Amino acid sequence: MNLYGCRIGDNSQIGTFVEIQKNAVIGKNVKISSHTFICEGVVIEDEVFIGHHVCFINDKYPKAARNGQMLSDGQWRLIPTIVKKGASIGSGSVILCGITIGENALVGAGSVVTRDVAPNAIVAGNPARLLST
Repeated sequence: MNLYGCRIGDNSQIGTFVEIQKNAVIGKNVKISSHTFICEGVVIEDEVFIGHHVCFINDKYPKAARNGQMLSDGQWRLIPTIVKKGASIGSGSVILCGITIGENALVGAGSVVTRDVAPNAIVAGNPARLLST
């Protein structure tokens, strides 16, 4: 595990090879499976399930350098993401920034989530599309 500068709630389980960056917030009773990346700006509420190899993104237009100079903290725009209570995200999913995944929503394995997911909705695919409410 690589945990630094984050908050993790009581009774949460973090799998092997997981990275949770600074200023990320993990609620209580959360299960995060192995090989998952949770970047700065992500808030995961209570009782959420995160499958294996899920990747969160926090920058819509990432760049390493500008005008020949490496970018550092504060030189890019962090865009937050929220995963609401009881949601489940299937293995291999990619969650783009600036979205909310609603309470008790289900994201199918391998999905690329590009927009908000309503509470209790089931989405899947690339891009993730509504399958059921």
